[in-house]
Amino acid sequence: MKVALGAAKGLAFLHNAKTQVIYRDFKTSNILLDSNYNAKLSDFGLARDGPTGDRSHVSTRVMGTYGYAAPEYLATGHLTAKSDIYSFGVVLLEMLSGRRAIDNNRPSGEHNLVDWAKPYLTNKRRIFRVLDTHLQGQYSLTRAQEAANLAHQCLAVEPKLRPSMDEVVTALEKLQETGDMPKRNQKERRGNAHNRSNGKPTTYPKPSASPLHV
Repeated sequence: MKVALGAAKGLAFLHNAKTQVIYRDFKTSNILLDSNYNAKLSDFGLARDGPTGDRSHVSTRVMGTYGYAAPEYLATGHLTAKSDIYSFGVVLLEMLSGRRAIDNNRPSGEHNLVDWAKPYLTNKRRIFRVLDTHLQGQYSLTRAQEAANLAHQCLAVEPKLRPSMDEVVTALEKLQETGDMPKRNQKERRGNAHNRSNGKPTTYPKPSASPLHV
């Protein structure tokens, strides 16, 4: 979660600059981490200034990385800040699933992560098909579903239906805050239960799986 939030803040900074900057090639390998897992964006070689005046987009030759580029950009070469948001949705989905955006070693029908996972993201009964089981128990089911829903919004085919990067940051901050609370409350509940049971430990159900990275 910390990595996703840090990267989102980086994109929001670019989008809100006096002269808007569109990253254009946002992907997992362009997120660098320091020793404290603080995210920094790297490789701005494909970045472009955003549209100015009454222009709605920038027309460019299609460049970037397959699997991360927004569908309207691939189809028309029209670049907007919402193109970056689609790419962020792909990266968030990679974090949720533990899978690569494109993986030809997967079974047929699962090579493209977005095409395979998108139908499951808003389905509470089927979301576990997507979640990375290696991070089981680190986050609640509710948080996993909220993060999956955010990824789904970012991956909307229609650009205007995608949230702004500021809205993404707000949503991730909320997820991070609510994620911290249960850990503290759980310790308090365990301490109170320990006292009520005269020193005998009390067991609690194991938290539901969630794949968000800390």
